Parts: sequence; C-alpha cells; structure tokens
Amino acid sequence: MSYLKKIGFFLTLFFIVIVVSHCSSAQKLQTSLPLKIGDVYYQNWISGVNQGGSGTNIYIQITSNTKQIELDSVYFQGKVAKLEVTNKILAIGRFKSNINSKKDIVMSNEPYAEYGNKVPTLTKKTPFDLKENQCIISYKEGNKIKYFMIDNVRKKELLPYPSAPNNKE
Repeated sequence: MSYLKKIGFFLTLFFIVIVVSHCSSAQKLQTSLPLKIGDVYYQNWISGVNQGGSGTNIYIQITSNTKQIELDSVYFQGKVAKLEVTNKILAIGRFKSNINSKKDIVMSNEPYAEYGNKVPTLTKKTPFDLKENQCIISYKEGNKIKYFMIDNVRKKELLPYPSAPNNKE
C-alpha cells in the first residue's frame, strides 16, 4: 500500500508543479505603454484582380517613442501578425485571408501530379480572448516581451483596390 501512496504523492506533486508553472508563463498585460500612440484603426481590403487576395490591415500611429521601444506583434480578431514600423510614426499589421486568393491545388489519382501542392498553413491560436474591436500589442522593453491592450479599435470602410488596367494597343 505504501507504494501506491508514493505514486499518488508524486502524481499530486507533478500536477501542482504543472499548474504553478503554467500560471507564471501567462502573458500579463501592462497598464501603461512606454510610448505614446495616436489613432488606431483597421481596414479590410480586397484586390480588384481575380485571385489577387484580400485581408485586413491594422494601423497604429506612433506620436512619441522617446525610449525607442521596439514594437513586435499585434493580436487582433483571433490572429497574430508582425508589426511593420514605417518612418517611426506608423506601425502596420497585415492579416491575409483566403478570400479571392489563388488556389494552386492539384487533385489527381496520379501521385506525381500532386507533387507541387503546397502544405496548407494552419493559423496559430492566440493566447488572448479579445472582442472584435480590441487588439494587443507585444513590444520589447530591454530583453523582455510585454503586452498592452488597446480598446475601441475603429473600423474604416473597405478598401477595394482597382483592377489592372486594360492593355489596349
């Protein structure tokens, strides 16, 4: 019977260690951001060219970054994207969707005909449960990654890119 008690003790100890270590690795949201941001909005876009693609871009205006904080990623509507900082005043996160995108999948009963098919990419599940108009920015401060939530992200009208011009010669 003592053998079963030892196994039970170790299983209980293992469970407690797992629970405690999981809690310490959870992302903690910061209450303030070490840089000043202005307008934050997102805009859906679609290409005017057949199979040209579509997606959503989120724009974060940076009004002051005196501490030279490096923005890393944005979590928005269940997706994550790297932030591209342009001219140190605007950060853009780009999320592509499968709507209006080219589908290069060959289905055949001959195995060699399917050789060039690409493996589908799986979307990463974000660790945050956000509302439709909320986003979380991850940024690097020193060697630590920190997170900050932004509420009330505005939605702008759909941006339809024009189709390719007709070549009439």
